[in-house]
Amino acid sequence: MRPSALGGYDDWPEFVRDTPALTGDELTTRVAGLLGVPTPGGLPTVRTIMEWNADGVQGSELEWSHPFGPPTRAWLVRPADAPPGPGLLGLHCHAGVKSIGAERLVATPSPSARALRQRTAHYGDRAVANELARAGSTVLCHDTFAWGSRRFDFDPMPWRLREVMKDVPVDENWYDVAAGHHEHTIAKAAGLLGTSFAGMVAYDDLVALSVLRSHAGVDRVGVFGFSGGGGRAAVLTALDPAIAASAVVCMMYTFDSLVPAYLDAHSWLATTPGLARHLDHPALTAGRAAHHQLVVYAEDDELFSPQGMRDADRQLTDYFNSGPGTYQGTFLPGPHRFDGQMQEIVEHFFSSALRT
Repeated sequence: MRPSALGGYDDWPEFVRDTPALTGDELTTRVAGLLGVPTPGGLPTVRTIMEWNADGVQGSELEWSHPFGPPTRAWLVRPADAPPGPGLLGLHCHAGVKSIGAERLVATPSPSARALRQRTAHYGDRAVANELARAGSTVLCHDTFAWGSRRFDFDPMPWRLREVMKDVPVDENWYDVAAGHHEHTIAKAAGLLGTSFAGMVAYDDLVALSVLRSHAGVDRVGVFGFSGGGGRAAVLTALDPAIAASAVVCMMYTFDSLVPAYLDAHSWLATTPGLARHLDHPALTAGRAAHHQLVVYAEDDELFSPQGMRDADRQLTDYFNSGPGTYQGTFLPGPHRFDGQMQEIVEHFFSSALRT
């Protein structure tokens, strides 16, 4: 019998067919319609797997289930000896690494070698969630759709992957290589069902946002992310008008600037079919221009054209000049990354934006 191409997610098609797209104000309804974001069913039952206290941070490993696919694993970190601060939802990057998800953002008692490598490669050897928790925030980071605990199962291997992966060594990188190829299958399935890869990721992110808001003491909420996580932060801020502050790191551009030379640098997370006809990325990010928005740009970012970043910065400035929110665009020399200097800029931004 031919194996499923959606291992672990065979109940996903029925869920999408039976669940209407998210609605709300004009922008929420528009963005949810363009991405095909299903309506979340309310606050899930959250289970605490373990707790720890170290280096001024109190941490919890959490788990909750969805109507489809495997359960989500997440981590909540907050100041150990202070009242709960404003809530931040941390959105992990893509990085071509789906074997883990949000663990790359959090210093846990027993970190995996892959999480440590991701921090070294992209985050300046720092656990950004813990740094923000020590600064006074309550930070939730979760594995989103297709990553970590929410990854697809390749046992038995889908038909297409058998041919693609036949000469790939079965080592610690095997799953991530396979998942990179399989993302095309997920995107095809999503399009066929009337959603998108980005729309399903946004669904998981909205559920996580509801979990964060349910935590005692959290009132104002912000979101942040680097690279693909920055794109997720932009989408989430457009979908939820109650988000007070949003920080996007190394993920700002115009759609025109991606074509033709930079398109192949990006995944299905940034390339939802048809989106560019209706809403450019700076317009999506600005949304209602009613929140506080930070964008950190790397001047030598290999994933984006310099002109595309500058054009996006100008557009964002114009959007926020006509709205009640604020915009801060910061350009720093160097390549694509979310290092200590950038993390400190994000920390100071949220300290101001969420404590006023």
